[in-house]
Amino acid sequence: MKTISILVPCYNEAQSLELLHKEIVRVISTLENYKWEILFVNDGSRDNTMEVIKGLREKDSRISYVDLSRNFGKENAMLAGFDHAKGDAVIIMDADLQHPPAVIPEMIQKWEEGYDDVYAQRKTRGKESWLRKKLTKSYYRLLQGSSRVDVLPNVGDFRLLDRKCIDALCQMRESGRYTKGMYCFIGFKKIGVEFETQDRVLGESSMSYKKLMNLALEGITSYTTAPLRWATFIGLIVSFFAFAYMIFVLVKAFLYGDPVAGYPTLLTVILFIGGVQLLTIGIIGEYLAKVFVEVKNRPVYIIREYKGNEDE
Repeated sequence: MKTISILVPCYNEAQSLELLHKEIVRVISTLENYKWEILFVNDGSRDNTMEVIKGLREKDSRISYVDLSRNFGKENAMLAGFDHAKGDAVIIMDADLQHPPAVIPEMIQKWEEGYDDVYAQRKTRGKESWLRKKLTKSYYRLLQGSSRVDVLPNVGDFRLLDRKCIDALCQMRESGRYTKGMYCFIGFKKIGVEFETQDRVLGESSMSYKKLMNLALEGITSYTTAPLRWATFIGLIVSFFAFAYMIFVLVKAFLYGDPVAGYPTLLTVILFIGGVQLLTIGIIGEYLAKVFVEVKNRPVYIIREYKGNEDE
């Protein structure tokens, strides 16, 4: 009998976990041909998320948990889940019920048909603000245009991955993780299933605009080196116009003399070139910072406690 693990990263989700567990149990009770593991990864929550998980485990022996020593971020928490999930397939979903468990049977059906990566694609983005929707759409368009590997729009972490995909992801141990790009990088046979994004039932989202911007920057610099190439092109273009302007100034001075007029133009050009140089140095600095972090070779996460599935 095949085993399927449901991986749920958690950060301050104490209010929603019992309802999530109830919904998961309701769905998997109709799928009797599989063994189940429900794996919660507590990513350094500051509320009583861990106590709720332990309480649920006392009632349901299929529950496993990984308790991280602090908040390492969702991407690293998912890697902890990949490392400890026992299933022949792993279903990743959020704890806030925006990823409906009702989609699980359709995912499993596609998996049984031979697909290795069954990703859930949003029909809509729920009650997100207009600005957030526009920024997200623009970000994915930018990422798609700068990468050699396809980036799937309106697709997040909600998906089913075959064991071979999980093993491939576990081999990728970088600290600056962008898992959405890794899903595309590893390849394998993919297919999508559509779902309606649900509204958060309880609790508050921890993803502020600042965190989303940091995640976007992490995604671009982790997934592609295009910004470095853009910096090179900008440098070439600015150098060309600077050289052309220099020739213009020399010819003008030779033919008509060199009056004082032109000081504002000269100052503007100097400031513009200086700004481009600072921008380029900043881009290089982002990649250099990643090298600095990676060469330390520190563990991606640290575990405080792990309890496996008692049905193993």
